[in-house]
Amino acid sequence: MHKIAIIQHAPIVLDREATLQKTADLITEAAASGAELIVFPEAFVPGYPAWVWRLRPGGDWGLSEALHQRLLDNAVDLERNQLAPVQAAAAEAGVTVVMGMDERDGRVGRTTLYNSAVVIGSDGTLLNHHRKLMPTNPERMVWGFGDGAGLRAIDTPVGRIGVLLCWENYMPLARFALYAQGIDIHIAPTYDSGDAWTGTLQHIAREGGCWVIGAGVALRRRDFPEDFPDREQLYPPDEDWINPGDSVVIAPGGEVMAGPLHERQEILYAEIDTRRAAAARRTFDVAGHYARPDVFRLQVDRGRQSPIEFEP
Repeated sequence: MHKIAIIQHAPIVLDREATLQKTADLITEAAASGAELIVFPEAFVPGYPAWVWRLRPGGDWGLSEALHQRLLDNAVDLERNQLAPVQAAAAEAGVTVVMGMDERDGRVGRTTLYNSAVVIGSDGTLLNHHRKLMPTNPERMVWGFGDGAGLRAIDTPVGRIGVLLCWENYMPLARFALYAQGIDIHIAPTYDSGDAWTGTLQHIAREGGCWVIGAGVALRRRDFPEDFPDREQLYPPDEDWINPGDSVVIAPGGEVMAGPLHERQEILYAEIDTRRAAAARRTFDVAGHYARPDVFRLQVDRGRQSPIEFEP
């Protein structure tokens, strides 16, 4: 058995350094409770841009620019080693960490943002870096398109894990790319919530014969800073919960084992036995004995997609 933890806390919205420190503190707290795998929500550092679901694409142009600038200034630049506090906390605690973040392309002159997830090993090393393949609906006003470079299964002390962000989990080929690598645990950091989303994760658990960890974003109005542009317009004073979280742990076969954690900001713990994944595939192994490689094939380009390079 392995103990896992889902961190359903709010970040220090639009403050990268403070959120990185909070992340490190939460890793220490969860590890002290025995967690070996610690999962954070989508875009935890420096926060999911929830405002995109309320802005008018044309009518709120100035506000959109002001918020995007704040997000850009506080996004994580891997080229500058800005994840060092989180990597150090993981190494000190000896735990594996999965964390969503707003990522800024660190090369000179680049300003594209990505919705990314990283896997940090128990020695603090960066084991995987995945960029969300397709931002959803108004998210395309914030993030660029990702690629297949991070569609990888990663061996950890808890088991073999794979990560898809939010509505990537609706993409059958993206899911299969992870199933085909024999994952024990499917991790889904997300902004989505509710019964329909839990049902989606239950389907994945049945389809993949794997554990599913849904890490939801739990945001309240009070989590947005006082100097947040047009705070009263976007989040009226009578509003409390902006997003309810609904983090959940689901066993192979679809049984809900912990959660959904609704409208609470805390850590959700669960004990999982990764051997159940192999046993669950006895009757249906979607990438094994139930596959038809003579009929179907999946080809994945795992190259890192980059913008066009200028050649003077």
